[in-house]
Amino acid sequence: MIKRLYIIICLLLMFVGTNAQTSNQLIREGNRLFSSKNYAQSEILYRKAVDKDGNNAIANYNLGRSLQAQKKNEEAKKFYGNAAKLEKDPVRQSSSYNNLGTIYQDEQDYTKAIEAYKSALRSNSNHKNARYNLELCKRKLKQQQQNQQSSNNDKNKSDKDKDKKKNQSQNQNQKNNNQKNKQQKDNQGMSKDNAEQLLNAVKQQEKETQERLSRVMRQPSDKKLDKNW
Repeated sequence: MIKRLYIIICLLLMFVGTNAQTSNQLIREGNRLFSSKNYAQSEILYRKAVDKDGNNAIANYNLGRSLQAQKKNEEAKKFYGNAAKLEKDPVRQSSSYNNLGTIYQDEQDYTKAIEAYKSALRSNSNHKNARYNLELCKRKLKQQQQNQQSSNNDKNKSDKDKDKKKNQSQNQNQKNNNQKNKQQKDNQGMSKDNAEQLLNAVKQQEKETQERLSRVMRQPSDKKLDKNW
């Protein structure tokens, strides 16, 4: 409880005192808090320094560092970018670009990280971390692209296999339908042939019957008259 009260009092004193402080004084106080890992409190002072002097490159840079320490990367990128544009000293400018590159690298946005590290080296060719991270990101980007290409190839192969199976299934269905239609036609053909054969048989029987009757009619009658009663 006492510790919390102490912190509140310190913050109130800082709030009252900062109105009369210059941006550089605010930066120095923010640096002290940042060194103690009080990143949230240092952020407040750096923001005040930026509000007092938006063209102060160091205030923008330090605010970016404080935000990055708190994983507020989107805001941190903004202030690192501001610092890089405002900074006249090439060594400090290189640091802004390098830190910006580390955020993109953590996000696995290697293309932007590479550009940031290249800018850092253009400002300061002796920046060892920027040079090392540049080469690392180049390798990571190449690996990322290879993995993406491999993934695309696997997807294309999978799609082709699906299309092949689909075509095979369609062809098999068409073949089955053709066989079914042929069988139906064959069955129809057989039924028609049977009907014709049956009809011809009936006609032949009828013809034979007529011929027999005709022969009987042509023979002389041997029937005798019955007696009268």
